[in-house]
Amino acid sequence: MRLSSAFRLIVVLGLLAAVLAGCSRDPNVRKQKYFKSGQSYFEKGQYREAAIQFSNAVRVDPNYGDAHHQLAQTYLRLQQWLPAYQELSRTLELQPGNDAARIDLANLLVAGHDLQHAQEHIDLLLPKLPNDPRVHLAAANLLAAQNNVPAAIQEMQKAITLAPNRSDSYLSMAVLQMRANQFDLAEANLKKAIDLDPKALNAQLALGGFYQSRNRLAAAEQVFRHAMQVDPKSPDPRAALARLLMAQGKRAETEDLLKQAKQELADNPAGYRMLGDFYFAAGDLDKATAEYSSLFQEHPKDLQVKKNYIQLLILKGRLDEAAKLNNEVLASNANDTDCLIYRGQIQIRQGKARDAIPTLQTAIKNDPDNGVAHYHLGVAFDQQSDLARAESEWHEAVRLRPDLIDAQRALAAAAFRRGDMSSVEQIATQIISLQPASPEGYALRSASFINRKRFANAEQDANKAVEIAANSPIGYIRLGDLHLAQKEYAGAEKAYRQALDRDPSSPDALAGLMNTCIAGKQIDKALAAANEQIVKVPNSSVFYDLLGTALFNNKKDLNGAEAALKKSAELDKKNSDALLKLGQVQAAKGSIDEAIATYQNSLRDNPQEVSFYILMGELYESKRDWGKAKEMYKKALDLRPENPLASNNLAYVMLQAGENVDMAMSLAQIARRGMPESPNAADTLGWVYYQKAMYDSAIGLFQEAVRLNSKANRPPDATFHYHLGLAYQKTGQTALARKELESVLQINPKFGDAGDVKKVLAELR
Repeated sequence: MRLSSAFRLIVVLGLLAAVLAGCSRDPNVRKQKYFKSGQSYFEKGQYREAAIQFSNAVRVDPNYGDAHHQLAQTYLRLQQWLPAYQELSRTLELQPGNDAARIDLANLLVAGHDLQHAQEHIDLLLPKLPNDPRVHLAAANLLAAQNNVPAAIQEMQKAITLAPNRSDSYLSMAVLQMRANQFDLAEANLKKAIDLDPKALNAQLALGGFYQSRNRLAAAEQVFRHAMQVDPKSPDPRAALARLLMAQGKRAETEDLLKQAKQELADNPAGYRMLGDFYFAAGDLDKATAEYSSLFQEHPKDLQVKKNYIQLLILKGRLDEAAKLNNEVLASNANDTDCLIYRGQIQIRQGKARDAIPTLQTAIKNDPDNGVAHYHLGVAFDQQSDLARAESEWHEAVRLRPDLIDAQRALAAAAFRRGDMSSVEQIATQIISLQPASPEGYALRSASFINRKRFANAEQDANKAVEIAANSPIGYIRLGDLHLAQKEYAGAEKAYRQALDRDPSSPDALAGLMNTCIAGKQIDKALAAANEQIVKVPNSSVFYDLLGTALFNNKKDLNGAEAALKKSAELDKKNSDALLKLGQVQAAKGSIDEAIATYQNSLRDNPQEVSFYILMGELYESKRDWGKAKEMYKKALDLRPENPLASNNLAYVMLQAGENVDMAMSLAQIARRGMPESPNAADTLGWVYYQKAMYDSAIGLFQEAVRLNSKANRPPDATFHYHLGLAYQKTGQTALARKELESVLQINPKFGDAGDVKKVLAELR
């Protein structure tokens, strides 16, 4: 029986399908198919797609060494260092003789500063492949990481001699020569690298960066613009050009460049994010937030856009919006380190530092080397008045991320609080090395010199800050500080006014100008300066704060001070400094209840402001309302458990109320540790010892209180002498007791315990 032609075709197709199905089930065929597909993507520069295909090949055959190596190469192109390391390590397990993989792994270990293991691989490679330029290149990288630049240059020369046409060798040699200050040779080798490979983008960018570092700015710009033509789809040349333009203060030109980049690189995340990142780096949070809001609408699946937008919302104080978006990310990945850090920041800004600490500790547990997490954890500890742990976290942040300027600033501020100007100088020098084109480091170092009366050094750095940023007020402010410290009031006034010309809203410049006038006994001139700036910047809460402070402290104009401070608080309900002073002015006017009401109302907008509770406690103390005072101090300690001032005051109130002396002692010891230079802390602990009949110890602390009070150039305090007199009485030192108690009535005839003083004096007579 003969088959019809149609039937024969069906049979043939069926057999072919069966054969193909059999092939598709063969693991060797499948893995090869994935591998070849991955190679095709890799050659086209489509590395994410290549990684998927190589991963599929490895999934089919976990022992497929070539696929592991190619996957490692792909991860290196994607700058995903940890998976690249894992894949290279697996490659060498499967293929110990894969020298190319060993070279890649050695270079990766050098980049990760694991120099010991890198050395082990180099030691295996050099005797095995003495004529392989890649090995000498890796050896040179290792020697450079070990700071042996001359030996590194020798190794790099061997690599060039063995392969004189490799562009990357000349580029690496140029980098080493720059470290050795061989700038002419470095420039020649950068140009050689470009001649050998005109499309080598890294060499183009390195040459532009070299010219910028040598202040050959026109040449740098020309190179960066040429690099944009070499690779129109890469964001890197545009980013380099933007940094160059910004360093020259060409903000408008930079903005235009990045707007164009956003249009031309609309399909490249790094390209369309650059404009928003520029606004952020320039400190224009309004524009940055608006730009990222737009990007978030256009690219809702770009996780980095979402994260950057969350960070900006936090910085703008839009915490509810930030928390909502952040929680969305954490709902899908509870261990997302970035979003845990954002949650910690939100909690800190909400005044919930106690909650932020475990949040940030979880982030650090997931990523121990995250410098940003350590920095914010330090901020949380600082808000809890745990300064030792705060500084420890900031030091760790700087160790992990020396370029983390916020952590450097925090350490500088902590050093200022301690009066450790040598540390401030060191930190400032580090900031200068990180940001040589910024005036900040020079201004900070100048401040450290001013505090140590090293005026010549201070002037040099202040002038450098002016030279770098002539349109910034910071250098002029530091020059004003320098002249003021030397009582050169005319020079100080001129410098501060120059600062205000550049930034009429600068609080530091106005404060410096007013302090100069006050130091020169020209109070009215200081007030006029404040009013002049208020006309120029009428909505500045800080300016009204400065005016009110001067009226209160220097003019003794309580009504004028109250009006100015009320205006300051009206403009900014979170200006706690103005609100605190407003209450003090009201108390000085004898309106104790009004001052208490001011602080109670202020807590609505500033619920985490400990100072309001402490000052209310002191006001209640003045009314001898020990119960209310104790309540306020306890609320302060609920917010800041180690706050030394609240601890001191609560201890004293407990003693006055005849409560638990041992608990009062614990609080007084916390206060003494936290405020070693405070006469009040010494007096309180001494009063504890007095209550426990430890009179000799009490006398030592009362004497210390008197000494510290005198050291601070404060008027004699009747309470300290009263306590000291009582302690002398208890130890039988009658003459000393009489002397101290008589001085109490001389210091303050209306002393609150004057009746007791007179009674004891009568007994002593």
